Amino acid sequence: MTFCAAAFGAVEQVRRPGPDGSAIHIAMRINDAFLVVQSEFRDVVASRAPPPDGSSPVVIFVYVTDVDQAVERAVSMGATILVPAQNQFWGDRTARIIGPSGHVWIVASRIEETTEELRATRWSEIRGENQGK
Repeated sequence: MTFCAAAFGAVEQVRRPGPDGSAIHIAMRINDAFLVVQSEFRDVVASRAPPPDGSSPVVIFVYVTDVDQAVERAVSMGATILVPAQNQFWGDRTARIIGPSGHVWIVASRIEETTEELRATRWSEIRGENQGK
């Protein structure tokens, strides 16, 4: 929770303590999104932390007000940048990071409202479909 609060402005909604008093289940809100995380339970297959190398097939996508500031805060909390922040053809600025617990996050901010037509045109240009015409 400390990482999510510092990096993404998460606000804790519910906390369930384990036998030692540490949180085993936390519900939080990041902007309009509701997210629930739980501690790792090594003896329960579905409750294991992802591999620390970022190879988990699960990616958490979160919108924030300022992606560059959020990534900077995340790095100060122990995150590693996988893909630096960059503008995307669909109108978002995104970065990909691994949090200190091994979860992969795509952090995004909306920087431009785009139409489907503009996104399709940009995607065609990226793929080189309009070259030589």
